Amino acid sequence: MSELRFVRMGFGTGAVEYQEAWDEQRRVHAARFLDEIPDTCLLLEHPPVYTAGRRTADNERPLDGTPVVDVDRGGKITWHGPGQLVGYPIQKLPRPVDVVAHLRRLEEAMIRVCAEFGVETSRVEGRAGVWVLGDPVDGRPTGGLSLDFDPRLADEEFDPRLNGPQYAPSNAGQRREDRKICAMGIRVAKGVTMHGFALNVNPDTSSFDKIIPCGIRDAGVTSLAYELGRELTIDEVLPVVEKHLGDVLGNADLRPREVERASA
Repeated sequence: MSELRFVRMGFGTGAVEYQEAWDEQRRVHAARFLDEIPDTCLLLEHPPVYTAGRRTADNERPLDGTPVVDVDRGGKITWHGPGQLVGYPIQKLPRPVDVVAHLRRLEEAMIRVCAEFGVETSRVEGRAGVWVLGDPVDGRPTGGLSLDFDPRLADEEFDPRLNGPQYAPSNAGQRREDRKICAMGIRVAKGVTMHGFALNVNPDTSSFDKIIPCGIRDAGVTSLAYELGRELTIDEVLPVVEKHLGDVLGNADLRPREVERASA
């Protein structure tokens, strides 16, 4: 078990510019590596900004030339902005480092947060983050979308950024598709984690419609407020996030997972 300290950097009118938060991450990362401070989680809101992980493709970026900050985390492109609670857990892991185990712990904490507010969420195989699962394909409203031929996947010329609300990531809930409520993107350097999660509390999710969020074309995004059908604030969610992150990260066995090997 390890102590986990929380630092509330800024919210609302005090939202923290992305570069400022990134600089602070690096400062805290260096101090944690030297054991000058305990494991620390920075919590904040950002002003509107698109950030792109190392695997982001050119055809996933905004079509209108909106600036994008390229960062050193894993994952692809996403949006940060008002109504989204961002967390950067900076935690020292034992060697050999198990990056996937750290990601799974972050997912578990956010699944518990959503559950406390009455939103059932899950993991999706092969897709990082926390998801609200959609209806079975044959039970979804078509709304003009041919379910046996989804052009987002089957047509190389199709670009959902050009095709309006019918295919917009922000409208995945209306289409009853899988929709991400919390994005994840992490980096581990010198055995210490950086970056983390972005939980959609009550943002304007149409900001995701300019991009291919996380490079995923056949699903969308949602928020706690949308799923609950009521207003919800960062202030309400913040202590719940701290509680579950403290429980999951602070009480975790950080040793690498045992890997089962197939017998010959």
